[in-house]
Amino acid sequence: MKTILITNALLINEGTRNPADLFINNGRIEKISPSLTNQPADVTLDAKGKALLPGMIDCHVHFRDPGLEQKADMTSETRAAVAGGVTSFMEMPNTKPAAITNKILEQKFVLAAKKSLANYSFHLGASNHNLDELLAMDPKKVCGVKLFMGASTGGLLVDRYQQLENIFSQIKVPISLHCEDTHTIRENEKAARAKYGEAIPFTEHHLIRSEEACYKSTALAVELATKHDAQIHILHLTTAKELEFFKKGPVANKKITGEACPHQLWFSSNDYERLGARIKCNPAIKTLADRDALRQAILDGTLDTVGTDHAPHLLEEKQNPYGSAPSGLPVIQSALVSLLEFLPLETVAEKTAHNPARIFKITDRGFIREGYFADLVLIDTETPHTVSKENILYKCGWSPFEGITFNSSISATLVNGQLAYADGQVNDTIRGQRLIFDR
Repeated sequence: MKTILITNALLINEGTRNPADLFINNGRIEKISPSLTNQPADVTLDAKGKALLPGMIDCHVHFRDPGLEQKADMTSETRAAVAGGVTSFMEMPNTKPAAITNKILEQKFVLAAKKSLANYSFHLGASNHNLDELLAMDPKKVCGVKLFMGASTGGLLVDRYQQLENIFSQIKVPISLHCEDTHTIRENEKAARAKYGEAIPFTEHHLIRSEEACYKSTALAVELATKHDAQIHILHLTTAKELEFFKKGPVANKKITGEACPHQLWFSSNDYERLGARIKCNPAIKTLADRDALRQAILDGTLDTVGTDHAPHLLEEKQNPYGSAPSGLPVIQSALVSLLEFLPLETVAEKTAHNPARIFKITDRGFIREGYFADLVLIDTETPHTVSKENILYKCGWSPFEGITFNSSISATLVNGQLAYADGQVNDTIRGQRLIFDR
């Protein structure tokens, strides 16, 4: 493994920005100093004029592997991830077969060791009948449990109240939650079909997957977590109303934390008429007022992380009518640069690296510290780029951000001290490592 010296960087870490040099040896950060110009190294990167952040830890992706590789696989999507400055990910259980046993989960780890350019972990999925599997999970080697509290498919919906009680009272690792109330959504969809028949416009999506559906489910999750002192992380929040359940402040003082997604922070219901199924996701992108409230909640510490909910589908599937067009969109390659359009560098580092590491207790990652793994992203904040089919690396070949020009670009990404991406090229020879948790 080559030694790497990064010089003249603006180091963004733990709320500070400082000019610094950084020396990497054997995959870890060995020295951080105002000047290391006399330090010999195999490779030297001059970072003058660029910001150096800890690589993004994306706690929420759907890489479709195994079972849905026609949409995406771990190699294609981790290539896009490192090109976007993402160095670690935590993937969700709704692949085929669904990861609801520890045996199936370990098969995904074996697959990742062969295919993933980024570091990896996988959620074990909760079902109505697998409490024994959840309790048998190794908390040091698995990121946590994923619980769909409504509106899911593939046997992952947990709608038995006693099972919810069991999970919230007995699971001691972070429980990542999808909160939408199924009954409310079904009633809203029934009303929309009565009005439009099969020709439901995409502009109805945020009214079908409504504020009420989100609020009702989130309220139940918070009630159960409070009752049982469970640690929960509520994913992809979409409404201003739900923010009442979250408190400002550092995550060290919280058992209930929340996530926003780049597309929820960028688009609004005003964009459905133009983009249609390209921004159809669950829970739905809501109003402009909701979007702005989420941005403020990220800024003021009410919400704690940004995860992408990267969920690719083929463009031909997205061209179906509303009822059969799948929900989900590919965003991981543009996540960091989209956040920099409205968030300070320090906030981006906190929400995409520090807080994920803190919430999930990831060992030796998420910060730029001596002794930590060299998972880093070098960002050129002065070089704009436009998202286009020519530079998208997703297997599905499209992005909801196409045509948008961002003011920043990713210059380089390092995974475990190896250059995974630099100067527009992905290094396909590297492989990430399994994340370990300090629990």
